[in-house]
Amino acid sequence: MDRFKDFSSLEVLRHCFGFHDFRGRQEQIIQHVLAGNDALVLMPTGSGKSLCYQIPAMLRPGLGVVVSPLIALMQNQVDAVRQVGIKAAFLNSTLNPKQAQNVKLQMLAGELDLLYVAPERLLTSEFQELLSKVSLALFAIDEAHCVSQWGHDFRPEYLQLAILADRFPDIPRLALTATADPITRRDIIEKLKLEKARHFISSYDRPNIYYRVELKDKKRDQLLNFIHQEHPRDAGIVYCLTRKKVDTVAQWLSEKGLTALPYHAGMDQETRLLNQNRFLKEEGIIIIATVAFGMGIDKPDVRFVAHLDLPKTLEAYYQETGRAGRDGDPADAWMVYSLADVIGLRRLLALSEGGEQFKMVQQRKMEAMLGYAEGAGCRRQVLLAYFGEELVQPCENCDNCHGKVETWDATVVAQKALSCVYRTGQIFGAGYLIDVLLGKANDRIQRFGHEGISTFGIGKELTEKEWKSIFRQLVAAGLLKVDIEGKGGLQLTGKSRPIIKGQETFKARRDPVVIPQKSSISKKLPAADLPLDAISLELWEKLRAKRLELAQEQNIPAFVIFHDSTLKEMVKSLPRSFIEMRKISGIGQRKLDLYGEQFLACILKHLKENTE
Repeated sequence: MDRFKDFSSLEVLRHCFGFHDFRGRQEQIIQHVLAGNDALVLMPTGSGKSLCYQIPAMLRPGLGVVVSPLIALMQNQVDAVRQVGIKAAFLNSTLNPKQAQNVKLQMLAGELDLLYVAPERLLTSEFQELLSKVSLALFAIDEAHCVSQWGHDFRPEYLQLAILADRFPDIPRLALTATADPITRRDIIEKLKLEKARHFISSYDRPNIYYRVELKDKKRDQLLNFIHQEHPRDAGIVYCLTRKKVDTVAQWLSEKGLTALPYHAGMDQETRLLNQNRFLKEEGIIIIATVAFGMGIDKPDVRFVAHLDLPKTLEAYYQETGRAGRDGDPADAWMVYSLADVIGLRRLLALSEGGEQFKMVQQRKMEAMLGYAEGAGCRRQVLLAYFGEELVQPCENCDNCHGKVETWDATVVAQKALSCVYRTGQIFGAGYLIDVLLGKANDRIQRFGHEGISTFGIGKELTEKEWKSIFRQLVAAGLLKVDIEGKGGLQLTGKSRPIIKGQETFKARRDPVVIPQKSSISKKLPAADLPLDAISLELWEKLRAKRLELAQEQNIPAFVIFHDSTLKEMVKSLPRSFIEMRKISGIGQRKLDLYGEQFLACILKHLKENTE
């Protein structure tokens, strides 16, 4: 298809997408691919990765093939790109034979710019034969971190995508991801045969996200208070570790009056897709999910991502929190965790079937996650450093920067805790050990005879809550480990001896007092983005209502028509003609043709009503 053969990449950006200029390294990547070269693209969620293959697919002759693991989202992805004038389709198991045949005929006729396909379909001999008959513009391998066994979302089928380099050596390939530490990057390059690819590594920083970590107390109540106080009408995602917990939390939040929907792989596909589509198309929906949900979700106005369990790795945490605030407006990444989470992760690792090298790598990743959670310094500095990026100054947009977490010399209490573990035989959990240290002569302690040992009652200078914090930090620091083969008791490690002997010191952090942030009602319409006078807010609501009406008519998410940022610009600039409306970011020619008249009429009517 040669519809855009005389366009430059910038002209396509402006004409189709309605953006005035490229962001970051987008233009460099696009020019590199247009020249027929391979690329490894690491850009944070919401930074416009998709443009890096969409525009080259429109400008290069032939079909752009997007390899994606997201079968459930392909329909939404195709709907979104069709809105800007891209000829797109998907090919997966949700299509009936007649629909699939129509897509294949479109491919053979050269009628498509983009085709979305799952790796399993791509690797079939039938599809490979079909590709050999089609002119190809490029291959875009989305969520490329799935190729790495060290990563947080390994998909074995991604390993076979190296076949593209062998079968189609002259077709440019892009591997794209928002999340890859150095070891995962090496895997992407090796497994996908991208040794000659140029690397485009953007900053991992998402400055609009406020990172916060709290200790579990009553986690459901903590979550409910967080939502009520800060995000009462916002869309959000709550991550839980197990399917059972997803179901119970979703039911509990629903009983509390919130629209909370579960999402996990154990649900029937119809219900799961229904909940996903409601989240995308309705406002104020909260999804409660395992990590199976969210990858590739393009919903721009997710105002918070909450974790009720500690993620296994910082990659997983970064990927999941990155689903918040894709529109650039303020968003929260909120997490609660406990000693039980730390012990649970260590137990899962010890019981995993991976080899020693795998366990060693995962151990390092887990320690990095614990270091982030327990750290007293700027969370953003810790997070970015993990991905090899330095943030020179503290971010002033995380709880540690705002709270100025205090540390103290806890060597003596650490010695008491470690000694108590030793004196009681290294078979008990933290709860029992704390009872011994506090001198509680209960039936269980008397049964084991521990009221007579030297560590009984020597820890009364701390409260039970403070001792829980000490044991949590000792486990996180690797000074204690969990007995996996026994009943989960705490045991000393090789790192314990220097502390016990007084050869090293142990610094602990004082658990901070939680200070709630201001409600996001004010965040949702910040003064810098939208005039807050009554007339402007009235127009804002009218434009949102019109957008929702048009979206429901087409059964697509409202943000696919226009993002909030585009509507806000309409409110600020009050366009009175198509020429003025065309100047607004996010309004390309096709969207102007489709929706310009209706939104312009809405604005003009509003102006007339408020000037008479």
